[in-house]
Amino acid sequence: MATEKARRKVATETGLYMIVLTAIIVVVNVLAAGASKRWDATKNERYTLSQGSARLVQSLNEPIMVDAYVTKGLAKLEVYVDDLTSLLKEYERQGGGKFNFTLIEAKTEELKEKAKEDGLQPLTFAAQAETGDDQAAIAQGYLGLVLKYKSEKEVQALMPGQSQGLEFQISNKIREIRNKADEIKHKVGLITGKEELKLSDTNLLPKQGRGGASIQAILNQHFPFYEFVDVELKEDEEIDPELMGLVITAPGKDYTEKELRRIDQFLMRGNKALAVFASAVSIKPNDAEIKATLTTHGLDQLLAGYGLNMKKDLLLDFGAHLQTLVPTQAGIQAVRHPPIAHVAEDPRLEGDEQLLDTSFPTFFRLQEAAFPYPSAIEILRDKQPADVTFTEIARTTPNTTELTDETIDLKLRLDGWQPKPPFEQHVIAAAAEGKLKSAFAGGDNGGIEVPERSEAESRVLLVSSSQFLTNPFAYSGNGPELGQQFQMFGNVGGDPLLLAVAGPYAQRYLTNTLLAVKNTMDWITGDQDLLAISAKIIGEPNLKYSSLKPPSIPVDATDEDLKKLDEDYKLARKNLQKRVEWSLTLVLPLLFAGFGVFRWRTRLNKRSSFKLA
Repeated sequence: MATEKARRKVATETGLYMIVLTAIIVVVNVLAAGASKRWDATKNERYTLSQGSARLVQSLNEPIMVDAYVTKGLAKLEVYVDDLTSLLKEYERQGGGKFNFTLIEAKTEELKEKAKEDGLQPLTFAAQAETGDDQAAIAQGYLGLVLKYKSEKEVQALMPGQSQGLEFQISNKIREIRNKADEIKHKVGLITGKEELKLSDTNLLPKQGRGGASIQAILNQHFPFYEFVDVELKEDEEIDPELMGLVITAPGKDYTEKELRRIDQFLMRGNKALAVFASAVSIKPNDAEIKATLTTHGLDQLLAGYGLNMKKDLLLDFGAHLQTLVPTQAGIQAVRHPPIAHVAEDPRLEGDEQLLDTSFPTFFRLQEAAFPYPSAIEILRDKQPADVTFTEIARTTPNTTELTDETIDLKLRLDGWQPKPPFEQHVIAAAAEGKLKSAFAGGDNGGIEVPERSEAESRVLLVSSSQFLTNPFAYSGNGPELGQQFQMFGNVGGDPLLLAVAGPYAQRYLTNTLLAVKNTMDWITGDQDLLAISAKIIGEPNLKYSSLKPPSIPVDATDEDLKKLDEDYKLARKNLQKRVEWSLTLVLPLLFAGFGVFRWRTRLNKRSSFKLA
């Protein structure tokens, strides 16, 4: 009797639970179907459009029209197109009628011709079979966005498999086309009067007589909405508050304390930015001997106050550095030049071990960059309040030597550089962002009134490389300017060896240098909403294999040694991935099945010992 009652009770409770569960499912589906807003609980709004992008589109004077050319047919392309379409729908939904897009799959000849007229190039997409064999699937078509706003048109190329950071690309392109069409100028101040390396210097390439290319000329031609203003610091006059930010390049003269206080005063206004491209390594132009002296020219007084202390040293990175071919009398010789650090994103490294943070706006999606003559950056977190964010953007490898001699010979050495311990990893690019504390807070203000903290968020970027903004071999190897009358004679007085290396250096690194400078201007002039979009570049953390460490690279490793270490690491990672895969495929189900058998046997034992009352 008691058993029958218990069975009826269990049946009643089970039926009640099923009714409640069914009701919950129905209500959730009804709410989901009728909801016009997507809910996103992720920290970086990974699955919805950020408020900054929404406000950007809503602020447009006229609607922007977007033709989204897509190609399907491969699994990865299908996933990417789905992500792109969902994102464009979010722009359209939150744009308040200011964003309209059309999805175009160019299959007909007419649509293909239209894609070409819009500025897109045909692409071939290939995907290796998931089984790991040599078979591959191929698709051909177009992938990109054509944005039209007022009389302007811009093209944004897209890359399948890179949905992460897509909003960052689209919003920046919208901002770019808006600035052109609405003639919005962004004023950036360039500190002058310090015998500094200028953005207008024509040392990107070996000179052929008079003139040449410069970073500033390239930016003025392709990004005319940037307005560069020369700023000569005056101890008795404030810096123009209409400037959105300041750029300091490698100086040749010392800064006075009052000049530094004027820069600090400017930053403490809030919503201002300072970008510094300089290190403690000072080299005179047209010096083929490349004799360097170590001096911070007083910049350390300012930067250390913001928590970014530029040390008075030169770093030689024996783990990742410039490798180039040099013509000699005996033929072509391979030379390594550790005073120029080669910093690249390394898929083997994760988190704080990564050498280049490609999520930071300056190096967004740049796989590598050259840092000529870097100095170490010491992060002084106690110099700023706890709510100020520090970002370590670029690092050398752990096989780095620190030199502190007053003068150093940096000429190319055919016999190579001899590694000198101790070796240590160093930060060579970093940023501080937030409501910054004044670098000169407390004590005598020297007659320059500055609040203790910035009124709104400000930002400081330090790229600790003295010749990041130029071609170091053209800077040292080019001959002096001789005037128009000597143009026919070419590069008179230039160093043939350095100029022979300057060409390959330009081909390898200068495109990324130009992109990094342009991205920095975006970082300087972008409002807080647009800067917040960059946080969405950082995706969810990848699966880590803590038991597998990247190989330790000896400082005297040859190219063959490096290749062997890399192949061994890839093989070890592949074997570990296979073990994890089989563990997830077999071990967990077996454990679950074993637990089920255990529960079954336990219930049988209980049932056999149960007696009716």
